Amino acid sequence: MSLQPDRLGAVTTSPRSPSRRTEEYEDLFDQAPVIFVALGGSSHLLEAANPAFFEVFGGSRTDTGVPIGELVPELASQGVLDRLDAVYRTGTAIRARGARLVLGGPGAEREGFFDFTYEPRRDPVGGVDGVIVIAVETTVYHHAQLLAAEQRILLEQIARDAPLDDILTGMAHAIEDLSPELIVSVLLADADGRHLHHGTGPDLPDFYNEAIDGIPIGADEGSCGTAAHLRVPVIVTDIATDHRWEKYREIAARAGVAACWSTPIIGTDDRLLGTFAMYHRTPKAPEETDLALSAAFARIAALAIERHQAMEAGRAAQDREREAREDLAFVLEASTAITREPHFADCLQCLARLAVPTLAPLCSVHVREDDGRTRLIAMAAATPAEEDLFASPALRDRIDTAVARVLASGTTRTDRAGVPPDGRPGVTGWVCVPLRVRGRTFGVLTLLATGRPLDGHVIALAEELAHRAASSADNAHQFSNRAQLARELQAGLLPPELPRIPGADLAASYYPAGEGLEVGGDFYDVFPLPDDRWAFMIGDVCGRGAPAATITGMVRHTARAAARLLHDPADVVIAINDALAGSALDADYFVSLVYGELRHTGPHLALELIRAGHVPPFVRRADGTVEQLVQSGLLLGVGPEFDGTACRLDLAPGDSLVLVTDGITEARSADGEFFDEHRLADALHGLPGTAGGAAGLIEAIHAAVTAFAGRSTPDDQAALVITAT
Repeated sequence: MSLQPDRLGAVTTSPRSPSRRTEEYEDLFDQAPVIFVALGGSSHLLEAANPAFFEVFGGSRTDTGVPIGELVPELASQGVLDRLDAVYRTGTAIRARGARLVLGGPGAEREGFFDFTYEPRRDPVGGVDGVIVIAVETTVYHHAQLLAAEQRILLEQIARDAPLDDILTGMAHAIEDLSPELIVSVLLADADGRHLHHGTGPDLPDFYNEAIDGIPIGADEGSCGTAAHLRVPVIVTDIATDHRWEKYREIAARAGVAACWSTPIIGTDDRLLGTFAMYHRTPKAPEETDLALSAAFARIAALAIERHQAMEAGRAAQDREREAREDLAFVLEASTAITREPHFADCLQCLARLAVPTLAPLCSVHVREDDGRTRLIAMAAATPAEEDLFASPALRDRIDTAVARVLASGTTRTDRAGVPPDGRPGVTGWVCVPLRVRGRTFGVLTLLATGRPLDGHVIALAEELAHRAASSADNAHQFSNRAQLARELQAGLLPPELPRIPGADLAASYYPAGEGLEVGGDFYDVFPLPDDRWAFMIGDVCGRGAPAATITGMVRHTARAAARLLHDPADVVIAINDALAGSALDADYFVSLVYGELRHTGPHLALELIRAGHVPPFVRRADGTVEQLVQSGLLLGVGPEFDGTACRLDLAPGDSLVLVTDGITEARSADGEFFDEHRLADALHGLPGTAGGAAGLIEAIHAAVTAFAGRSTPDDQAALVITAT
């Protein structure tokens, strides 16, 4: 504050009596908003002061002539008297800005902030005879600055996404530092808007915070519950007499609070977020500054709560997205693994194995057999101890009952078994999920819990996995049935076992292409003829499936019938070709064939055979040399006539005739090369001695082809070996 030196000098240097000067001071400063006091002598006697001084420091005009140190004794310990002494002694003015003073006696202290000017007052000859003090109280401004600073700090915390508890607790401490007589509490509304829960209340007793945590929102529910219900500020100046505090009066008395002013915290979308409360330890009505403080911090609390809820919602959304991705990955990986299993039982065992422990610690799968009975086909457990729980007859009976109901209804069922009374591990509940396909329930997936119950999330995952597994298991069941049917049909096109021929050792093999789901076109046969002769043949029908099976059956039956009537192998092959040419089958089907007849003549076997477009036969002699028979005739079924030349040979003991289909010679390696006749000849040539007879040659051929092309075969592979003994 700037002074007017000319006026002040006139006041202080004119030869006037003290009483006259006091009157002039009063005329000048009586109505001024600033604090004025004139002090005289080295004892700083109060000579004059305006009403603003007495309002702040106490006392009255009757206290003139009293030293200021006696009138306001608390000034001595705060340096005010020292500054007065310095001005009086040196004649130099002192200015102090923002000086803090604590005024009032014990129990009635009040903090204040002031801008002071201490000016020396001079007598007519220029000597200092007193001190004039002019002050402006800046308490409100100072508090406003502190309030703004605290608000800025809180807003920065909100912007930095500080924890909500830290923000609310910091806000409470800031208000209580500004107004030590206040105690701050924040309660947060729950999601359904029916209750308030603890947010912060650092200076309230723990038992009180616990007692009001979860109070209902409604009328007569204290200041906070009522304010949240009415959505307007509720001021209770005396808890002991206010009907809204009837339920909480005793707990408030124990906590030492006597007044409570509560303001609802409302979000930007007009949604109730909580309440902001100020408590007093004595009955008290709020001042305007208190109400303004409450409204300001309620808005900050709203920002903090909304920011926190938005972040929580974002984190929850991220968690849900992550869980959804994990669920999808689990279902996809599990269903893919189940789909890889080609057999029905293996699919369901894989289902049980993958469900543990992701979905539950125990799992079982039941299926309904064709005769209507229910069978446990698969089970899995996370630990041996949990697996032992399946041994309980009572549990099995309850599960069997639930499974029967699900099989009958086709809907999911859940149940709780209760916690074992002795506290030992036990099944606490289960869910039974149907395995359905094409509107038919053929099985039940059962998940059993040993701890917390199976929630809706687990049940939904189990239902999705069961849906996919049911489809895979049904496909595997059809696959198994189809493969079994193909095996049975294929077995009907091959001899059940090779006959025993004097002087000969026979062996044969047949490996279907792929999974063996279709009847192949490769075949072989050995059967007796009149006059101690034996017929043998190996062939390959172009194509697969039912047409190939039909042609295979036609060739075999025609050969068996014709060979008994005709004594020349060429005539038998001609009869087969005639049968194929005269059939109503698709002209695109044709047959390659090696047909021959053998007779045991003394020390050797005499063979006569004819080749019709088939893989050349090989002869492996006892000494390991290999010969290829190259005589050839046309494929059967491609024309009305057949022209081919028979080949005659003798097999001495240890010699072998090796017949194969093109599934062996055309087996491909990883880089696309054929196994071919040369590699077959090398495999036969490399065997030691007689190589274990006919069976040893068959085994060697299969091993060589597998080593070259792997176990998966794209075409049927058949072989027939006749070894002279």
